[in-house]
Amino acid sequence: MTLATAPRRPSAPAADRAARPRRDLGAWFLVLPALLPILVLSVGPLLYGIGLAFTDAQSGRTQATRFVGLLNFSDLFQDSLFWDSFRIGLIWAFGVTVPQFLLALGLALLLHLDLRLRWLARALAIIPWAMPEVVVGIMWRLVYHPDAGVLNETLRGLGLSGAGDGRDWLSGLATALPAVIVVGVWAGMPQTTVTLLAGLQNVPRELHEAASMDGAGAWRRFRTVTWPALRPIALAVTALNFIWNFNSFALVFVLTDGGPGGRTRLPMLFAYEEAFRYGQFGYAATMGLAMVAVISVLLALYLAGRLKGDDDR
Repeated sequence: MTLATAPRRPSAPAADRAARPRRDLGAWFLVLPALLPILVLSVGPLLYGIGLAFTDAQSGRTQATRFVGLLNFSDLFQDSLFWDSFRIGLIWAFGVTVPQFLLALGLALLLHLDLRLRWLARALAIIPWAMPEVVVGIMWRLVYHPDAGVLNETLRGLGLSGAGDGRDWLSGLATALPAVIVVGVWAGMPQTTVTLLAGLQNVPRELHEAASMDGAGAWRRFRTVTWPALRPIALAVTALNFIWNFNSFALVFVLTDGGPGGRTRLPMLFAYEEAFRYGQFGYAATMGLAMVAVISVLLALYLAGRLKGDDDR
């Protein structure tokens, strides 16, 4: 007489492998609400723009859009106006990012001190960050107004300008780009300040106290204690600010619309004009793809530097 053998329970690894697809499916259902907007609003338009860059798509065209291969890229490499706007974009990005970081670092160090009404100063420091770029542009157009602007009125009050010498800062060939850079620094500095201030608050006070007991002055404490702890945050915020500034559109569009004579025509403005002023959608998509390539290279260099720094530590 033989006894019926009971079915054996699957081993633990086999059970885990059987349950893993169900867990993965549940995880995808949880991630999907956050992933779907990214796919629809970011990845989808990016793929569509990449495809559009290889066509001759134009507005108001009755004929079907044709695939033209690399023709748009060939025209882009020979387009001196685009490369001029690219040069202006680099000048703008460096001209805004570097002063923005230096001024934000000084302001963050000041707001980190134990001063009276520090909370009020911190609240006032982030006001430009809370203002939309369109509002900032309109406000600074009033500041730069040639006749009733605050800047010219201040210069007249200081005796640095004649009563009838109202300079139009945003229309001058030599002053338009510097004037716009000043606005970009003012508008973006609060975000950098808040980020650096958060980094400063994570530096242990015990390190500063120990350095002070060893006779280190303020500059030496900053160089040996503060900056090493703040450097990863500084590198990250600087890289992100440079990319953000290079892709700027709304602020310069409101201030100068790319003028005068293209002196403030950033790459995004140039692509916008090609697409919505001249109707060259395919060519504008090629410009956008070229700028995406530049940003990707910058991100790759930044990530490579971060990974190298992590390996060194």
